[in-house]
Amino acid sequence: MQGKKILVTGLTGQVGKPVAKILARQNEIWGLARFSDPSKKLELEQAGIRCVAADLVRGDFSAVPTDFDYVLNFAVYRGEAGSFDEDITANAEAAGLLMAHCRKARAFLHCSTTGVYNPQGQKRLKETDDLGDHHKVMLKTYSITKIATEAVVRTMARHLGLPAIIGRLNVPYGDNGGWPLAHLTMMKHGMAIPVHPNKPGLYTMIHEEDIARTIPALLGAATVPARIVNWGHQDTVSVEEWCAYLGELTGLVPKFNYTDQTIESAAADVSQLIALAGPMQVGWKEGLRRMVRTHHPDWLVTA
Repeated sequence: MQGKKILVTGLTGQVGKPVAKILARQNEIWGLARFSDPSKKLELEQAGIRCVAADLVRGDFSAVPTDFDYVLNFAVYRGEAGSFDEDITANAEAAGLLMAHCRKARAFLHCSTTGVYNPQGQKRLKETDDLGDHHKVMLKTYSITKIATEAVVRTMARHLGLPAIIGRLNVPYGDNGGWPLAHLTMMKHGMAIPVHPNKPGLYTMIHEEDIARTIPALLGAATVPARIVNWGHQDTVSVEEWCAYLGELTGLVPKFNYTDQTIESAAADVSQLIALAGPMQVGWKEGLRRMVRTHHPDWLVTA
């Protein structure tokens, strides 16, 4: 994808930031965020991204053009109060307002999560499987808010005639961090990592480079009504496995706390994604090794 004008929301987040920086190498990228930290804005501008402060909740897009080729919605809001009303307003309603503003786009990609599925043990979850409150023990509003946002995106795609695709993202990670990096930090401080008793905790985590690489194919598959595609790696890996490998790299020994106060497995069936974009290219061991080298090279005991 080259020479396109693309709007990216959630620009300072774990996923939006590396994706925007990768796409900015060959495209005109505009980024929306609150930019409460000026240093984050400066870093993105230095990567060639045009940063615009906008209030997604109020739908104030007065400084935002309407002539984008594509819109990538990575914005996610979780209020400190854990209010369903606040979080649905800031995520679901905001997505609808954004689509209305950018109705001239060729396609709209909304980043959802495999956290919308009802837990089914170690089964590979398909796009047609039952939805449920997967994350409620850790993030009270998260799964329900994500489901609500998907419904809004689906409605607006039909109302506006705007081709849309909803990517249900599995565990994202990479040089910009992620869940495995949090686990590595816990290992460094001797903290036990929570794992659900219905073990192993299987996931299909996906590197930030593969997320960016698959975006053109996903946009090309956007439709009216909106299409839903699982977004993850073709290989499964458990929390226990990736922590053990982080231990090999660093000499740290993971400790686990098996508790029902953490999320269950959410491994995704990514057959649709592979058909659209081909296999993911960054293996989980390679990705984790690069992540550690980026954040804590002094912790490495093996190359």
